[in-house]
Amino acid sequence: MRRVNTEELVSMALLGAILLIGQVGMSYLPNIEIVSLLIYIYTQVYRKKVFLIIYVFVILEGCIYGFGLWWFGYLYIWSILALIVLLNKKQQTSVITTSAILGAYGLSFGFLYSIPYFLAGGWAAGFSYWVSGIPFDLLHCGGNIAVSLVCYRPLCTLIGKLYHLSPKSTL
Repeated sequence: MRRVNTEELVSMALLGAILLIGQVGMSYLPNIEIVSLLIYIYTQVYRKKVFLIIYVFVILEGCIYGFGLWWFGYLYIWSILALIVLLNKKQQTSVITTSAILGAYGLSFGFLYSIPYFLAGGWAAGFSYWVSGIPFDLLHCGGNIAVSLVCYRPLCTLIGKLYHLSPKSTL
């Protein structure tokens, strides 16, 4: 991976800020969010450099909401989604496949997110945290499917155009 120049760094910081805006803007909806879909698309476009975008987003979240135990889950959980996209040998551009992947990711989000609670509080704390969040994981699954069915194609087109308009599109 080649070095990131200033223009790319600024672009990635803005994309991370867009993730935060999307998350905060939809925060009144229970576990219905645009972040998963945007990270999925960002990974398709920016490949390994998506991790810069993800960590800008995670640091911004910590600055706004504080750096509590909840924050540590965000350090790895969005990277897992990016790795799923990166490890997929065939570039998935099907709306149905994307919706299924994001639905499964939303369903598993609570378990993945409970790992710090398993480590900090033991088996009982982690398990109770995970089980108590299952209704929200179901909403997260349904929300990811619905959002990706409606927004995947338009966002792919928009982000693809923005990527190709950037001065350095050799990511």
